Amino acid sequence: MKLITVFATLLFTFNCFSQVVINEIDADTPSSDILEFVELKSSTPNFSLNGYVLVFFNGGNTSPYSGTSSYFAFDLDGFSTDINGIIHFGNTGVSPSPMATFLQSTIQNGPDAVALYIGNATDFPLNTAAFTTNLIDALAYSNSNTNQPSSLMTIFGITICTNENQTLASSTKSIQRKVDGTYEVKTPTPGANNDGSGSVMNGLTITLNPSGELTEGNTFTINYTLQTATTSDLNFTYSLDNGTFNNEDYSGDLSVIIPSGSISASKNIVLTDDVLNEGDETMKISLSLLPSGFTKINDNVEVRIHDNDFSVQPWGTPLNPSYAIVSSTAPAGYYASLEGKSGAILKQAIQDIIANPNVVREHNYGDAYDILKEADQNPQNSSQVWLMYVEQPRSKLDVQTGTSGTGFWNREHIYCQSRGGFADATSNVPDGIDIWLPTDANDIAAGHADAHHIRAEDSPENSSRNNRNYGVDYNGPQGSQGSWHGDVARAVFYMTVRYNGLNVVNGNPIDGILGQIGDLATLLSWNVSDPSDDFEMNRNNVVYTWQMNRNPFIDYPSLADYIWGSHSGDAWFSTLSVDKESDSRVSIYPNPTKGSLTVSGIENNGIIEIFSLSGTKLIQNSITGATQFSVTLAPGIYIAKITSEYKISIKKLIIK
Repeated sequence: MKLITVFATLLFTFNCFSQVVINEIDADTPSSDILEFVELKSSTPNFSLNGYVLVFFNGGNTSPYSGTSSYFAFDLDGFSTDINGIIHFGNTGVSPSPMATFLQSTIQNGPDAVALYIGNATDFPLNTAAFTTNLIDALAYSNSNTNQPSSLMTIFGITICTNENQTLASSTKSIQRKVDGTYEVKTPTPGANNDGSGSVMNGLTITLNPSGELTEGNTFTINYTLQTATTSDLNFTYSLDNGTFNNEDYSGDLSVIIPSGSISASKNIVLTDDVLNEGDETMKISLSLLPSGFTKINDNVEVRIHDNDFSVQPWGTPLNPSYAIVSSTAPAGYYASLEGKSGAILKQAIQDIIANPNVVREHNYGDAYDILKEADQNPQNSSQVWLMYVEQPRSKLDVQTGTSGTGFWNREHIYCQSRGGFADATSNVPDGIDIWLPTDANDIAAGHADAHHIRAEDSPENSSRNNRNYGVDYNGPQGSQGSWHGDVARAVFYMTVRYNGLNVVNGNPIDGILGQIGDLATLLSWNVSDPSDDFEMNRNNVVYTWQMNRNPFIDYPSLADYIWGSHSGDAWFSTLSVDKESDSRVSIYPNPTKGSLTVSGIENNGIIEIFSLSGTKLIQNSITGATQFSVTLAPGIYIAKITSEYKISIKKLIIK
């Protein structure tokens, strides 16, 4: 009798856990994989998923995962299927809205497998090897007929791998389970039976008026609309809180009633106009659980809330630069050891400062975002970062996640990771300014997270630059005004002195030659045509607080000429450094001008050179005292370099 009882209990448990299966998966979706989802189906409606976990396994052998290890686990405690026995989880853009969401580009395209287990997500830390204990169901999939997750299939006892791309339209198809337990590929049906059967759910849609981004102090309306009129009062609640955005940031009723016979209801929300500089925030409209028979067409609707109390700095952006407003925070005597040195000895003396193992600190790549949010902050709006190549600001909140596309920003390595040999060399998990490692000139791994050559950049443009060399191959997006030219030049100069084994060379070296980047001639020209400005000096100061070293080519741009350029071999003295706009004695006027130009403030003989923004020298004239001459150039922005008595003054010149 005891044996019968035990057997009955085990049979009941097995039947309970075996009546839910993987019903549909869409791994390869449009754009940057923004519509991924996985769907489960239970044999009975409203089935509790407590005790279950979905685990995604990598079936290939590419880094960082082995061919049978997990890369994502999703705990299902607290969820239940609906009246059709259906529940799905996925990206925020999936419609009807998933019961819970995960980030875009989470599900790999294959060859991979997804498995349903009895257990918890904590049972499957990253890179957990696949196994069959407590396995309920598994599905092998790919986007190729020939590339299959063979090792996973053997472990799970799967004989067929479904190719999502079998109709050559993987981005618009999903893999769906049929009644007989086999799978087919067709148009996605998230939140519904794959064969079209079952009860029709009444969908609820969220819309906003006005739509789009909002600003503190705005009033807006949230409209809740059903597909068909409800036959009884529909009561539900919603929340707006998300991260730092909370009930102090808005006012309004969070309970909704759509009366019987009606199809919609609306709620007015007022955004608090405070005096705090909190930065931009994201509000999220999240619905409570709806009664049986209703489904959410969309949910977790995110809305950008702009803070109107942002701070503005007195210096300009790289596109409209200012000079001599931001002072260097280098301590007294920081560069004293460079005085009078030349050639290789000068270069070594610079390295001794910026790679001093007793002073300099190595951080990790995860910290880079925190550094950039301060170092690359838009001086005209503290809620934004300045994107280097595209020469425009973007909200600090729009950080790339996964393979996010247009509208996001990322961390750009000016000295390419593959060329430098430090790809993925540090952790991507930030640990803050107070956690660091000692470093030296041979610590090439530190280059992976060295903020002196990492800039905020538009994600698609970051991909476009890739590992291309400057000047001879990459010159920025179409229409670029070159406000970043000098910045990348000085960053490359820094890297090639800071780390042993890195070199800047002429021409267009191939990516396979480790430790080489080009083009030296272009970068020397850009160092002059786009002089160091206040934005660059401020970021030098910020990075210094983290790394305890500076980019000397920002503090003293002329150093580049003494190592690689026209003054190579000459002794360098700080008194020969570029004065930029701080030399108030030297002026050019009128500026803007239509053709006539006067240079004043030069006591003895000197030279004025006028460059295009790309670094091409267009005019060179001798000057003595106040000198007037004509300028026949096309309307635009140019750089004037005035040299006299070993001093250089850089001015921006505008031709009307």
